[in-house]
Amino acid sequence: MTYSQFETISLGNLRVHVYSSPKFKTTTLSILIQQRLAPDVLTKTALLPNVMQRGTASYPSTLSLKRKLADLYGAILFGDVYKRGERHIIQFGLEIANEQYLQEKESLLQAGLSFLCNVLTEPQIENNGFVESYVNQEKTILKQKIESLRDDKIRYAAQRSMEEMCKNEPYALFNHGRLEDLPNIGAQNLYTYYQEVLNTCPIDIYCVGNVSSEEILQLLEKRLPTDFISASRNPIQITSTTPSVKDVKVVVDRMDVKQGKLNMGCRTHITASDPEYPALIMYNGILGGFPHSKLFTNVREKASLAYYASSSIESHKGLLTIQSGIEIGNYEKAVAIIKEQLEAMKQGQLSENEINQTKATISNQFREQQDRPYDLINFHFHSLLSGTHRSLSDMLEQIKGVRKEDIQKVAEKVQLDTIYFLRDQGGDPHAKD
Repeated sequence: MTYSQFETISLGNLRVHVYSSPKFKTTTLSILIQQRLAPDVLTKTALLPNVMQRGTASYPSTLSLKRKLADLYGAILFGDVYKRGERHIIQFGLEIANEQYLQEKESLLQAGLSFLCNVLTEPQIENNGFVESYVNQEKTILKQKIESLRDDKIRYAAQRSMEEMCKNEPYALFNHGRLEDLPNIGAQNLYTYYQEVLNTCPIDIYCVGNVSSEEILQLLEKRLPTDFISASRNPIQITSTTPSVKDVKVVVDRMDVKQGKLNMGCRTHITASDPEYPALIMYNGILGGFPHSKLFTNVREKASLAYYASSSIESHKGLLTIQSGIEIGNYEKAVAIIKEQLEAMKQGQLSENEINQTKATISNQFREQQDRPYDLINFHFHSLLSGTHRSLSDMLEQIKGVRKEDIQKVAEKVQLDTIYFLRDQGGDPHAKD
């Protein structure tokens, strides 16, 4: 597979990316809209895809919209937001059957793409705004989603650790927004913001399936408003910072929990745009990415200190996070042994078996992505965001070429920044106060 298998065409404010392959029996369409991750637009951005899926000009109610999906042979529509580095991404996705494999020969591609464009550019409006009842209902649902974070202690600890580690940085913001913003969002000002997003934010449209780029372009030009596709593309300006660590922060939260959540955040000073990125992927895999990793083996299996122990990287911000669930009284021991694993990596204590097993596991993961449309889309899109234009085949070759000394050089750059511990309300003298 090469990068060129995604054919990219600029169409005004849009970039259209088409991956044509007969191996897919469905056609996957995705719209990705970039917005800056910032407090003034955070919650409105999180609310938009939910409201836009409630009704359109052609399908004004949720029921009529669902009926249309059923008419498209059970097509699946979804919309959500997520963050990559300090970008806030709105995503819509639609998966439809390919009419080549159906008895009826109507153009499902045309109907599906037209429907998705309808969701994007023709929402149901009233009184120069979104439908007020839809907005109010979705505000309630979003409020419940934000509040429910406290009920999922693993996700809550992960978010709190990032809030503390990236304090005063946009990345600290929760991608689903803030409760205090909701009362000030109404049907009219949210619609005004929606228009601003469509007019100013970069938009990428993806299509993966047994299709041609010419057909996709013709359908989009026919279906989208002329002024929409003729607008100039305005890149999102990101001012990401990577501060050097002076002192490790230790933060303790107390809640009604029986199991402690220990999260440790590190600055890697390496992002997806850097040549060391493949070595960082290897570093993470050996440290805590897989069941054979140092964290899993030494913290969970040998020392029996954790119910789970793993690590992950944020490739656009250059962060590595370690997450574990421990007995509250094992805090000091767990921190000590996790630090030992970080130091072992810096000292180059990497066996050939660890390196080879990690290379094989990572390579298998990348190969599997070639058979999953949304994985293909996400990999390509995030490659574009990083400005590297790496293909999956490029990444496979680069992972294969990573040497022990490359991983050790990455380890020497990694700095422990924040230790976050979510513990009970009690006063266990053997746990961190």
